[in-house]
Amino acid sequence: MKKRFPDAAAALDGLLFDGMTICAGGFGLCGIPERLIDAIRTSEVKDLTLVSNNAGIDNEGLGKLLRSKQVRKMVSSYVGENKEFERQYLAGELEVEFCPQGTLAERCRAGGAGIPGFYTKTGVGTLVAEGKETKQFDGPNGREEYILERGIFADLSIVKGYKADAAGNLVFRKTARNFNQPMATAAKVCVAEVEEIVEVGSLDPDCIHLPSIYVKRMIVGAPYDKRIEFRTVRERETA
Repeated sequence: MKKRFPDAAAALDGLLFDGMTICAGGFGLCGIPERLIDAIRTSEVKDLTLVSNNAGIDNEGLGKLLRSKQVRKMVSSYVGENKEFERQYLAGELEVEFCPQGTLAERCRAGGAGIPGFYTKTGVGTLVAEGKETKQFDGPNGREEYILERGIFADLSIVKGYKADAAGNLVFRKTARNFNQPMATAAKVCVAEVEEIVEVGSLDPDCIHLPSIYVKRMIVGAPYDKRIEFRTVRERETA
């Protein structure tokens, strides 16, 4: 099965449609599938539901899709760095489902594992619990209340890896693994972009983070600029 494609547009060909749900890996601007995001923007597909820890920043990452008005709903845990997100939400142009960070990761992991839902104490007694089913279970302090969270399973997941072999086994680099690993399993099709593709057998089997069975298509996206959200430096001390 051919998994390597020449570019992001080719890798996404036939997968995009209006109203679809996309799981996107990344944390801030770390480990984001930026080539695939650019291709989605160019495709002009619209009414998207995006599942991501955050929404990038203005004009970077998923912020590009917000700027182009292609997103109908965001399912996220932290969006404080994106002014366009804030503007659209307050203007009623964007639907938002806030989800605690650990719960979001578990919802994606559960979806990928075929688990339709799970109970958690996170969010009990807060706005997060509004409209959700609750149930009491025995806990260390007696009967305690839990809320039901649904697993997430999307039409497409887009992730960013460090290295892959030709079969599609992926290695993530340090903290850039973040949400990429659970997002990759939580969709019908996973498309990955990586910095390098090596021959099968070149990667230590014990060091593979995502088995090839999850990766249907991939591209080499390098070189990358490795942007950061905020650059903060200390003022030079006087001699």
